[in-house]
Order: sequence, then C-alpha cells, then structure tokens
Amino acid sequence: MKSALSLVVRRSIRATPERLFDAWTRPEQLTQWWGPSGVTCPHAEVDLRTGGSYRITNVMPNGETVDIVGEFQLVDRPRKLIYTWQIGPSDNEPERVTVLFTARGAETEVCIVHERIATPASREGHAAGWDGCLEGLAAYVGG
Repeated sequence: MKSALSLVVRRSIRATPERLFDAWTRPEQLTQWWGPSGVTCPHAEVDLRTGGSYRITNVMPNGETVDIVGEFQLVDRPRKLIYTWQIGPSDNEPERVTVLFTARGAETEVCIVHERIATPASREGHAAGWDGCLEGLAAYVGG
C-alpha cells in the first residue's frame, strides 16, 4: 500500500544548477556536506544513470551507522533527479525523492519532494534531515 504522506523542502543557494547537481551526485563531494548537524557521511557510492544505484552511509550522533540506498529513476543533469529511497534493508516499498535544480538569477532553487513516507514521525525526521542537508550543501558551495 502506498503512503500518501509527502514533504516539500526548498532552499535558494548562491551557486549554479551544475555546481549543485555535481555536489549532489559526486561521491567525493557528497561526503563533504551530506547530513544534518551531528550526522557524518564517511562513504557514498553513486552510479549516476537511470537504473543505477546509490548508497549513502550516515553515522548518527549516537554512533549508529545507517545506510540509505536506492535506484535512480531519472537523471537529467543539471535540472532533475528522481530516485528511490530506503533506509537499510526493508520489506517496505521504497520512498521516492525528486530533486529539482532551478536557476533563479545568481542563485539556484533546490526543491526536494519526498513521497511515499510511511508515518508522520518519519515525515518529521525527513523534514529536519533535508533542512540540515540543504544547510550543509549551501555552506559547502559557499552559498
């Protein structure tokens, strides 16, 4: 059964869509900024093509390691990414994330649409996580 819960998070960042898309999809850059405050990303794997997979390893403030895994459903550099999202091994249907990079003058609006979220508590966690990620991304690119 598909969940109806979704979330939209936006932030304007002073950088080009190309710069932000690359920071989002190149493992050596992704590990530099990914995660909300207190979360580190020691490892990322990205096979950037439709049907390609990714794995992002998060180390939580309590030391717990969590892997986020999924598959790219659409790769449209530098405008749009759509991918599935699953935390660790699970029998649940994967969630879906769409990331849009839209140039707005000297800035780019990054819009994240996170869908198929199972519970309100999970939605709240994702909202905080995405806010923190976008803050880290802005700091990383100097925006």
